[in-house]
Amino acid sequence: MSSTGENRSSNSTRDSKANISSSRLRKELMDLVMGRDKGISACPVDDTFFKWIATIDGPNDTVYENLKFKLSLKFTTQYPYVPPNIKFISPCYHPNIDSSGNICLDILKDKWTASYDVRSVLLSIQSLLGEPNLDDPLDPEAAANWKKSDFKKIMLMHHAKGEKKSTQ
Repeated sequence: MSSTGENRSSNSTRDSKANISSSRLRKELMDLVMGRDKGISACPVDDTFFKWIATIDGPNDTVYENLKFKLSLKFTTQYPYVPPNIKFISPCYHPNIDSSGNICLDILKDKWTASYDVRSVLLSIQSLLGEPNLDDPLDPEAAANWKKSDFKKIMLMHHAKGEKKSTQ
């Protein structure tokens, strides 16, 4: 086969994967809109469906209650077989979230399966806020402070400092 034929075949495969991913993401968006889950929302940034913005409310009865967090979600054409890249845009002082917004959550790494969807991932991240994995911290300082009685005060101070930076 000529290199032109190989390129055409490779482009066709890539387009097919993109269509599968895009169709799946469209369905997930509809499920999110119709699901009415409290405290989570997400939508595509553009027509490609491969970049989304999400919002998570801090879970009730946690130090994050009454806070809102914005996240970015980036999908590849290999989705749902490869997890999306998800990062906090809003500052979030937490044992499993670093200062760059990276999240340490097993389902976004080695425990990912194609059965997960945007909704279940956002609910898992929301749950992680109230129940961190202290055995695998991404922010050792936040992990050390987690059990202190003044963690909320420390977290709010970091949150306010980060909010101030993001508005400048």
